[in-house]
Amino acid sequence: MSPGEFTHGCSAVVAVKARPHCKSRLAGRLAPESRVLLVRLMLNGVLDALRGARLIGRIVVVSPERDTVPPDIRVLRDPGDGLNPALDSARQVLVENGVTEILILPADLPLVTADDIDQLVASGRRTGFASATDAAGTGTNALYIAPPTSFRFQFGPASRFHHLDEAARLGMGAEALRLQGLEFDLDGPADLAYLLAQHHARYDSLPRLPGETTTAAAGSIALAG
Repeated sequence: MSPGEFTHGCSAVVAVKARPHCKSRLAGRLAPESRVLLVRLMLNGVLDALRGARLIGRIVVVSPERDTVPPDIRVLRDPGDGLNPALDSARQVLVENGVTEILILPADLPLVTADDIDQLVASGRRTGFASATDAAGTGTNALYIAPPTSFRFQFGPASRFHHLDEAARLGMGAEALRLQGLEFDLDGPADLAYLLAQHHARYDSLPRLPGETTTAAAGSIALAG
């Protein structure tokens, strides 16, 4: 990694665990290989949205493995001590290479769009801090900080409020957004059922229960009606 490589536009950091360790709450609904497939599909969706966002200059993935991450995207090593230390480690690398603004995203946002991302970054640039909450209004599904040097990541229970407190500690204006594509993170079987009901072509390869249709089948039903 060369100095200045990440200085154009906002740098996005996407955190993802080793794929076989992801989405254990879906163990009763998806076989291990299908859970890995789901994680890969969601990560690809997040990366595609970031590629399409006007305000994102660079993308890095923080993970213990490259797996199917495209070769043009850098993978920074996850030290294995939890999400917040992994983000601290990635932030240190980026800051050392001249980064002045960072967007943190998880890999399990299956409906996120480039417009969602641009809205969050644009909002954060006005105050130095912006976050997007989860559907429950207590978690953090996206986080923008600038400058990123002193911010203490607080991902975990009630992280929305902890991050707002941290922004206040640093004198940052707090922008808290609710954006549809950033609110929905997939954790359990009900979330998976909701995703499949959206008939998104990206997820057609996932196994379905009786009564759950693919995008193509849903289109045929609509035409027949």
